[in-house]
Amino acid sequence: MPRSAPIFTNFTAGELSPRLEGRVDLTKYPNGCKTLENMIVQKHGPASRRGGFYFSSEVKDSSKKTRILPFEFSATQAYVIEFGDQYIRFYKNYGQIQTGMFSEEFDTPFSKGSAYEVSTPYLEDELFDLVITQSADVLYIAHQNHEPRTLSRLGDTNWNLDIIDFLDGPYDSINTTTTTLGFSATTGTGVTVTASAVAGINNGSGFLVTDIGRLIRFEDGASHYTYLKITARADTTHVTADFIGPDASATTARTSWRLGAFSATTGYPSVVTFFEQRLVWAATTNRPQSMFFSVSADYENHAPTNNDGDVLDDSGFVYTIATDQVNTIRWMRAGKVLSVGTAGGEFIVSQGDQNSPLSPTNTRVVRQTTFGSAAVTPPQVGNSVLFLQRANRKIREYVYQFESDAYTAPDLSILSEHITEGGVVDMAYQQEPNSIVWLVRSDGVLVGMTYERSQDVVGWHRHIIGGVDAKIESVSVIPNTTGSRDDLWAIIQRTINGQSVRYIEFMTTGMPEVSVNTIDATYLDSMLSYDGSPSSQIFGLSHLEGQTVSVLANGAAHPDRVVSSGSITLNDDYSVAHIGLPYTSTLQTMRIEAGARDGTAQGKKKRIARITYRLYDTLGLKHGPSADRLDIIPFRSSADDMDEAPALFTGDKEVEFPRNWDKDGYIFLVQDQPLPFTVLAIMPELNTTKV
Repeated sequence: MPRSAPIFTNFTAGELSPRLEGRVDLTKYPNGCKTLENMIVQKHGPASRRGGFYFSSEVKDSSKKTRILPFEFSATQAYVIEFGDQYIRFYKNYGQIQTGMFSEEFDTPFSKGSAYEVSTPYLEDELFDLVITQSADVLYIAHQNHEPRTLSRLGDTNWNLDIIDFLDGPYDSINTTTTTLGFSATTGTGVTVTASAVAGINNGSGFLVTDIGRLIRFEDGASHYTYLKITARADTTHVTADFIGPDASATTARTSWRLGAFSATTGYPSVVTFFEQRLVWAATTNRPQSMFFSVSADYENHAPTNNDGDVLDDSGFVYTIATDQVNTIRWMRAGKVLSVGTAGGEFIVSQGDQNSPLSPTNTRVVRQTTFGSAAVTPPQVGNSVLFLQRANRKIREYVYQFESDAYTAPDLSILSEHITEGGVVDMAYQQEPNSIVWLVRSDGVLVGMTYERSQDVVGWHRHIIGGVDAKIESVSVIPNTTGSRDDLWAIIQRTINGQSVRYIEFMTTGMPEVSVNTIDATYLDSMLSYDGSPSSQIFGLSHLEGQTVSVLANGAAHPDRVVSSGSITLNDDYSVAHIGLPYTSTLQTMRIEAGARDGTAQGKKKRIARITYRLYDTLGLKHGPSADRLDIIPFRSSADDMDEAPALFTGDKEVEFPRNWDKDGYIFLVQDQPLPFTVLAIMPELNTTKV
């Protein structure tokens, strides 16, 4: 009976697909897990229990879907913005920004004032189509059904949402018909614009009511340009407009005119980003393949020439991707080049002459791959753009390859293709501390991908949120108040006391990096913490009314309680207590491939007699060969005070394994208490039979 002592040195491959359970030949096989639930793959190898989600606030209207987006002025001044049905609210320093006072009963701002709010035109079913980009204190917002807007921060309770009043553009193509436009005056407001025919105007429909607010650019003489804004429409050949540009030199009707590209008639851009000191909009209804570049360093000006008709290097311009099919632009990401994802493929925008800046005459657009992109804004991680393929399931790494002098897009989900089943609806990137791309599945499951390409780390993990019918709907990441790490925020839908609610919560670190005891452990969802004078009564839990909650009191697991009238009663007085919804963390290894005398160990009976776990800051753990056969690993010794929580354990824990002969050789590690758990390595002592 051969004996062996293999070692699982790291878990950087994450949860592997069930379709790979026979692929013991894969290099990543021993570093993968069959199950990795509510666990995070650390980029240097260990697997740790995820932190809990801390309750911040209920959304304004829990009956409607809501989205959160980031606003990051600096590493220490960042906000989460709650976008709901025709409103936005704001969060900072872990609490909701309100016009009233904050309570100090809990160690985060549990607000008692009224939420500061700004009205918006965005409806519930439009929220997940919003695309944003930011410059300092100004957020630019794109949506195909609405005029582009800016959200400007003047103070914590002073935000303005304004329609952008574009200067001189952007425009559609120059008129090529014989239709002329003439004016009743050469300057001022309320000027009547007369068209000689409807040809060339809105595909022969003439002026429409939806043209109100649209620009007109006009050459009224030899190289003399001006522009106006339509303010009213009389009929198909007559509108009223105000001069915005220079006075006209004459009222003579001419054929050299063009209409604005953004309007209720043509649709508004659905994508926006910055590139090379230009604000770039893209994908209107009428021009889904076009990109609209602003004047350099003048973001709300799209003038295609100066007033004399000269095209300058810094002039605004429009570029339409020319392909053999309609490739609606889905996203844009700026780096050394502008990466562009469309429904039919991925492109790069760069300078034709690399020694000169991007300009109307020095722009080059080249298709790189043909996978097609989903309409979910991808994160940029280092030099790579991690985009969602058109079917909303595969995550691809759009990155430059020196060997081929081109961009490629390998599939990052190929070893864990099951983990995005059902499709992905939202994404966010958490750079610190573990470089994780977070994804929201359509069924509400939170999925993480630990990504560190330089170390060949691509490790997937699933997260099932605590509570009844709990689903993640939206995620966002902002730096914490010190800038030392990034915080993951989420909108979580649950059933509480028979009612569907939506809460805004943020993931804790679980254990602070310098912690030496379990008092700091925060491994519960929708949780709140009490830190004050010793007490057995904990109030302020109305958001968990009727729920059975777990409690960590003075660093020790406390019997569960049911929240009644917003409070619970503990079995003694405690000065520190964490209260929330429990969740279970599970690590299940792949089938062991070791110890066989003749060939593979697969299909042969195995028994693990003893096992050594190399742990870090761990307490309260179960293990066994299956989920229904688990033994408790002891951590308390006779030297520990019985009225205090045991110290966190770091080191090798050698224990007997629940005896069991089977052909799998699975190892389960389970944490179902609100306590920390990090495994560095697993070292079983294994017997393997011939059959």
